[in-house]
Amino acid sequence: MSGLNSNPQAAKDYTPAAPKLWQYDILCALLTQGWRWRRALTRQVAPVAGDVIADIGSGTGTQLKNFGRACAGLTLIGIDPDPLAIERARGKVAKAGVTVEFMHGYARDAGRLLAGRKVNKVISSLVFHQVPLAEKRDGLASMYAALVPGGSLHVADYGLQRTPKMRKRFRIVQAGDGIENTEPNAQGVLPELMAEVGFADVWETQVIDTTTGSISLYRATRRA
Repeated sequence: MSGLNSNPQAAKDYTPAAPKLWQYDILCALLTQGWRWRRALTRQVAPVAGDVIADIGSGTGTQLKNFGRACAGLTLIGIDPDPLAIERARGKVAKAGVTVEFMHGYARDAGRLLAGRKVNKVISSLVFHQVPLAEKRDGLASMYAALVPGGSLHVADYGLQRTPKMRKRFRIVQAGDGIENTEPNAQGVLPELMAEVGFADVWETQVIDTTTGSISLYRATRRA
């Protein structure tokens, strides 16, 4: 994912999904074992008919496609800053027979873009390690605002790198995305920020080791 740019013609002020967009799904599979954490994320979200699920930083649409295939009767919304990623995502979900509404915007715009949509589940994957600390906080606060009371947040991203082996592997990510934005994730800041912006029942539910460091799954709830 990235940040979000409501003007597709504006200069990029987000981190692109990959140097070349067509590479993203390949790199995700090779470097993050994407099939593992995506499967785990789908199980955690446990979509059921009637859910309104928003994917913040939806990228090329893989997770939304997975949800649509896992369960019928969902309302699926994707928000991303990259118009080319959205275009690719539209083709991917259409080919899979999954209906998704896509929007341009930053994570910090989620509350405004999703106002009145009765979103009960928000997800985000591989987004927060790419943005500055203030954007992490503002994005989470906006996701909180986007959810209905009692709604849940589900995040899959690089989290606390607990072992020397995972710290060493995570240097690959830091070499590409920069130390300033990625280091807070490696220090375990995400659950702290979730609680800081108001989320309750914040849990790190799973840690998955990959060739580029460990990816954590988090779950939190908007207070009723």
